[in-house]
Amino acid sequence: MAKSPWYKEMAVYQIWTRSFCDGNGDGIGDLWGVLSKLDYIKSLGVDAIWFSPIYPSPNADFGYDISDYKNIHPDFGDLELFKQVLSGAHERGLRVFIDLVVNHSSDEHPWFLESRKGKDNPYHDYYYWRPGRTVRGKRRPPNNWTSLFEGGAWEYDEGLDEYYLHLFAKKQPDLNMANPKVREEVKDILRFWLDLGVDGFREDVVTFIAKAEGLPDCYPPIPAANGLKYYSNLPAAREYLAEFKRDVLDRYDCFTVGESPMTTPEIALRYISEGEDQVLDEMIAFSHMEADCIAADVIRRPFSLRKMKKAFTQWQMKLQGKAWNALYIENHDHPRIISRYGSEKYREESGKMLAAMYMLQRGTPFIYQGQEIGMTNMRLEDTSLYPDVMTQNNVRLLSKFLPKKRVLKLIQDSARDNARTPVQWSAEENAGFSTGTPWFAVNENYRSVNVAAQEEDPDSLLNFYRRLLRFRKEHDVALRGDYVELLPESKELYVYERNLNGKKLLVICSFTDKQIRFQAPPGIVLDEKALALGNYEKNFVIANGFTTRPYELRVYLFETDAKNAESEENSEFAPDSAVGADALGGPQNAETSDAAVGAIHESPADAAPRDNSEFRIPNSDLSPSPEDAP
Repeated sequence: MAKSPWYKEMAVYQIWTRSFCDGNGDGIGDLWGVLSKLDYIKSLGVDAIWFSPIYPSPNADFGYDISDYKNIHPDFGDLELFKQVLSGAHERGLRVFIDLVVNHSSDEHPWFLESRKGKDNPYHDYYYWRPGRTVRGKRRPPNNWTSLFEGGAWEYDEGLDEYYLHLFAKKQPDLNMANPKVREEVKDILRFWLDLGVDGFREDVVTFIAKAEGLPDCYPPIPAANGLKYYSNLPAAREYLAEFKRDVLDRYDCFTVGESPMTTPEIALRYISEGEDQVLDEMIAFSHMEADCIAADVIRRPFSLRKMKKAFTQWQMKLQGKAWNALYIENHDHPRIISRYGSEKYREESGKMLAAMYMLQRGTPFIYQGQEIGMTNMRLEDTSLYPDVMTQNNVRLLSKFLPKKRVLKLIQDSARDNARTPVQWSAEENAGFSTGTPWFAVNENYRSVNVAAQEEDPDSLLNFYRRLLRFRKEHDVALRGDYVELLPESKELYVYERNLNGKKLLVICSFTDKQIRFQAPPGIVLDEKALALGNYEKNFVIANGFTTRPYELRVYLFETDAKNAESEENSEFAPDSAVGADALGGPQNAETSDAAVGAIHESPADAAPRDNSEFRIPNSDLSPSPEDAP
């Protein structure tokens, strides 16, 4: 694991290689394409690349069904090409992380092929093979668990007269991590890639790797993921991760971030609390991605800003001083964020607001390919055109009780295929992604939404991401300051502040196209010269407040008064650097300088104790607010 907390200062760019850039003209993104774009990735201001799986795979789940853990999928290149990418990234100061997928393998992995040859085969216990049951004269699976992707969680093998467990797709049999030989295989995989020069791992559904002894039935049954309590976050999962850390990861200066569906901050702290017992550096949470759905993206509900804010604030507050957050709003598993939480009509405005909203929180920001140019959902005309296994499973389930038109609308809004359309590099044919026929549909808006056009526009969303990432690095308060949410009851505004060593960052985000009056809370005097980032010009302040424009963002950077600075001088963090005009970014802020950084003024009355409950969530109170109406 990381020898020092360097990961706290980094930003990470995620690449889903198949749709990133095609370098050899076969219509599939590959490592040649990545190699050609390393300078672009570096120009964003990120510090690392995370590759979704690039291993050999039959692609039942587009790489998350691995048939060889120590090689590269021929669609993407080979190991020698990967070494070139790795070397090129390192030369540019970019670390490289790869996905580690060891909850399951492909059913075409040699281990599984051997395991199904016989019950006495040494690889048989690498997987969960179990005899079935007879109920009323009929053969039934070993238990009543259901898969997250494809119906029941068990698949019958006639040759063995046994079933194997698959929590995901049928072609993704679960590995038996309770078998010490399997754990040794995982350690060998870790060493292989670390010795090659990889800098760390994003560990896929890593809290599912332990199953309850005996694999008991789960009652009362639920339609999807039945059995979850018998394989999610069991104590043995942490024990296995501690073993991997002790025997392998502690010998390298590497980074580990775990993915943990349906996990709370309290559960995450079992893995990421800083200290001797820490087994992961960070944990990827899901709760803030459920503000427009219930448990899964396909189960839609109206967007609730308060639900989203509550999720972010809980993770910020409960990890503060104990662990480090992984921050994201897009990845390969979710639809595009502007189409969900923002506005396609106000694509650039809401894109900038959403970027600052999450990246100025405390944690390591992850940026997904195409997010930085504001790529949006596509809307294909038939559900059969969506290739993802999870999407097709949702189509199967929804079609049992909904009309075809309604199913199509739900899939258009929720499919993770939306995040997997080819990256839009230019207005040229196929969005500049490939000179061949792209493996998947290109979003029709590529002529207006693409990298080349935004490179030429200093006020584009792409260049805003660059300014934002630069601002975060140049101001320690944005990296390490504490977090306090303001206006928690607002259904339209997300407002929070960060504080550190005499500096205060005030982040104001409007999640509506309506005009909303924002009034500065007691003790803060808004000053146009203190505006550090925004998504509009002419940012007037009237009566210490302003009326928002559609999806408006304002970020103010203040110097606190001497008294407040003295109270913070014993902070564990070093003061951040001086504020310069370049750091403040944006055409509307070109004249801002050190001397122009705003001050927070307090009158004698303000110096006395006052009630801020209207504005602030106290550190000691994280009780949920009532859910807002749709």
